[in-house]
Amino acid sequence: MFIIIGLIIIAIGAFCQSSSYVPINKVKEMSWESYWLVQGCFAWLIFPIMGAWLAVPEGRHFYEMFASAPAFNLWMTIFFGVLWGVGGLTFGLSMRYLGVALGQSIALGTCAGLGTIMGPVLLNVFFPEQKPLESLTSAVIIGVVVTLIGIAIIGIAGHMKAQGLSEEEKKEAVKDFNFPKGIVIALLAGFMSGCFNVGLEFGKDINFGEMTNPMFSTLPATLLVTIGGFFTNAAYCLYQNYKHNTWADYHRSGEVNLNNLLFCALAGLLWYSQFFGLSLGKGFLTESPTLTTFAFCILMALNVVFSNVWGIILKEWKGVSKKTIVVLIIGIVVLIVSTFVPELLK
Repeated sequence: MFIIIGLIIIAIGAFCQSSSYVPINKVKEMSWESYWLVQGCFAWLIFPIMGAWLAVPEGRHFYEMFASAPAFNLWMTIFFGVLWGVGGLTFGLSMRYLGVALGQSIALGTCAGLGTIMGPVLLNVFFPEQKPLESLTSAVIIGVVVTLIGIAIIGIAGHMKAQGLSEEEKKEAVKDFNFPKGIVIALLAGFMSGCFNVGLEFGKDINFGEMTNPMFSTLPATLLVTIGGFFTNAAYCLYQNYKHNTWADYHRSGEVNLNNLLFCALAGLLWYSQFFGLSLGKGFLTESPTLTTFAFCILMALNVVFSNVWGIILKEWKGVSKKTIVVLIIGIVVLIVSTFVPELLK
């Protein structure tokens, strides 16, 4: 029963993340780099700080978690956050060229597989005595493979979409649609985004141990990773502000400014919900080490499922053939099945 609850919580987080780019459509008179930075302040700083505070038990102080943590683990967590930040930047571009559905599918699929495997592998390089590779059981590996198969099927559907639509229809669905360019960016985004889970692995013990509720134990590490990512994204966005002279985006008229702030905050909250949900969900999966290891992959797979649901709602698949839709649905079904494979095989 606890496992089902944990999976439902992760699924809710995935739905929120997949919905996080919808509020951006309500942002007015603001360039990409400006709204990306503003929503990032909420997604990568404000809400993660609030989340990490939940890991602090009564009578202890927030800063103690980080002051008492091994410096190597702390800085490695931030470092992989910086690398993840590169993935975050290219992630946004992948959706610009491929749309919400296909862009998230390719990027998150790559992120799911590599993120799940890279964490224990790199942790083993520095801390072999902890035997982190033991978490990569055959059930976990098979689950990752099934997830990647589902992503590949959705990728095929995306290619069929690109082949079957005229240039006008592509532009109608996704304004800057560019399949070859988008695929390259999405794969890079997925590889770098996988560093998020690596950061979580290095920072998983940055908390108050048994005094911290297991449901909140990874939230301090999440904060460190997002701080690293914030630096990467802020540097790029501020450079683009300078390059395009878009500083005025930050001080529009009162009504427009309030509108943009509210929708950027909503986007940031929805985005952060995925990792808040991941932390809570893993707290219910403790009786299954296999699912605990596979939880990140489950989150990414469900992100893909819900992003394609939004893609259908936003009419990004409008005009494609029935055959393409069938292939897309098969891919979605395979991804849903992949979330249960490790538990069935353990």
